[in-house]
Amino acid sequence: MSNLIVNKVKAGDLELKDKVVAINRVVKTTKGGRAFSFSALVVVGNEAGVVGHGLGKAKEVQEAITKGIEDAKKNLIKIPLMHGTIPHDQLSKDGAAKVYIKPAAHGTGVIAGVV
Repeated sequence: MSNLIVNKVKAGDLELKDKVVAINRVVKTTKGGRAFSFSALVVVGNEAGVVGHGLGKAKEVQEAITKGIEDAKKNLIKIPLMHGTIPHDQLSKDGAAKVYIKPAAHGTGVIAGVV
């Protein structure tokens, strides 16, 4: 990430909530037929500035989600908050992906779109 300040956090005794963002079915064609597996993108956080994301892959959906949650707990970071939102605009790039976040009024929620 370009100019994002990262503050790592340990999962420890935080009350974390998890949210499954996406589940992808992956098919691999083998000599014996098709082999199905799943990948799950999961986000965890405490809704007070600590958030993490993880990717889990497995033959079953529930196992993939569990692995994603474990991976997300290893990637926790602390986001500075001021009055329930971030203090200033932030633009970050990683490969072809760009993420732009900006402060919003309390209760606005997440508004996502193309930059």
